[in-house]
Amino acid sequence: MTGLLVAGTSSDAGKSLVVTGLCRAARRRGIDVVPFKAQNMSNNSMVCADGSEIGRAQYLQATAAGVVPSSAMNPVLLKPGTDRRSFIVLRGQPGGVLEAGQYTTGRRHLAQTAWAAYDELAAAHDLVLCEGAGSPAEINLRRGDYTNMGLARARNLPVVLVGDIDRGGVLASLYGTWALLEEADRALLAGYLINKFRGDDAILAPGLEEITRRTDMDCLGVLPWVPGVWLDGEDALEVGRWRHEGDAVDPSALRVAVVRFPRISNATDVDAMAGEHGVDVQVTTSPDTCATADVVVLPGSRSTVSDLDWLRRTGLADVVTRRAAQGRPVVGICGGYQMLCRTITDPAGQEAAPGSVVKGLGLLPVDVDFGVAKTLALSQGSWRGIEVGGYEIHHGVCRPMEPAEQFLDGVHVGSVWGTMWHGAFEHDEFRRAWLEQAAHDVGSPWRPDRSRIGYAARREAMIDTLADALEEHVDVERILAMAR
Repeated sequence: MTGLLVAGTSSDAGKSLVVTGLCRAARRRGIDVVPFKAQNMSNNSMVCADGSEIGRAQYLQATAAGVVPSSAMNPVLLKPGTDRRSFIVLRGQPGGVLEAGQYTTGRRHLAQTAWAAYDELAAAHDLVLCEGAGSPAEINLRRGDYTNMGLARARNLPVVLVGDIDRGGVLASLYGTWALLEEADRALLAGYLINKFRGDDAILAPGLEEITRRTDMDCLGVLPWVPGVWLDGEDALEVGRWRHEGDAVDPSALRVAVVRFPRISNATDVDAMAGEHGVDVQVTTSPDTCATADVVVLPGSRSTVSDLDWLRRTGLADVVTRRAAQGRPVVGICGGYQMLCRTITDPAGQEAAPGSVVKGLGLLPVDVDFGVAKTLALSQGSWRGIEVGGYEIHHGVCRPMEPAEQFLDGVHVGSVWGTMWHGAFEHDEFRRAWLEQAAHDVGSPWRPDRSRIGYAARREAMIDTLADALEEHVDVERILAMAR
């Protein structure tokens, strides 16, 4: 066996989910399978045990496959800093910047690194399940493409095309993708499948038959909408996937408002809160929602200084300041923590003019210095006797200037909490204890139900649910056979 590419008719069509489910299905069959994404554009990332940084989706796919995550699985990660600039993570380490004008012309070295990583995985494993990026029909980007049809052509990979019917226009998307590809690319399209279907198969069938007649691509299955599965995402199109479940909000729920920064990073930090029974999490830009919530979370940001300016312009900074004065909980994670501090100094011009000193919200007695070196690390510690782990991805170095209660690696003053650690809230005992403290502080009746399934177990159950759905509704055997 060698490899197979799962491409999509658009971003967020379901490529990540399908690869995750296929990784688990292959593992069940005793296949030594590994995930791969040549280039990922996402601010949702994770730190591997070797100190390398990769996309969260590939980290999760490695979990589904039962292999140790590594930088080879996502050799190129682009982290958008502005609308026209992305920061490059190359084999898990900082690799410079990519300007918008270089996107089609300045990526040759990235392609070489990506394809070398694919070869490394293919030599060590039986099957490499590759995830494409965006859509292969972006013909304006085809000349420099190395993650969609460019990868498929370079390594002679069969391609399965995924279309999201929930968006509408899926038949046109499938046919349009096929029609826009050049003949040599089109020849590698081995079939397609439909994602997120809700309805009568008999009504959809004539449309699929016509797509097959016109394109010679076989339909490999129709994956239904799978409720309760909101695995780690990477696309900016979706933050807070759990909100799609449609559950009515319990009036007694603990209400958590997560500020959606323009450059929000590692929003997956709040997934575990959202999975907690009786906790209602909303990702929002509304000052009113943040003012009335029981807890406000300032998550990570890829552009802390500009997102802090946005926080002030929207009036959300005033809301956060008033909450602190009222004793209502606010927690900042990484960039959100830095915004709560007194000053942010940028000697080398990482985000602002070199030597700039930006005033933070001043709610924590900490000064922040942006260093040139990037911290990528797994961390371990404790809070009030509870063992906690997390991971760090940052340039900012926080220096407490006054005594304050330690909170993981950060500080806690009054109702304001800050930490640089991502992933800490994935630890069940810590998350439940912290939320219970927050509920007590605002007089909420909410208390954690410790008999409920934990976050890691729930995520494993989601992977299995997804794999089960693929086994039932998609021709998994045929897809895996295509890679032989």
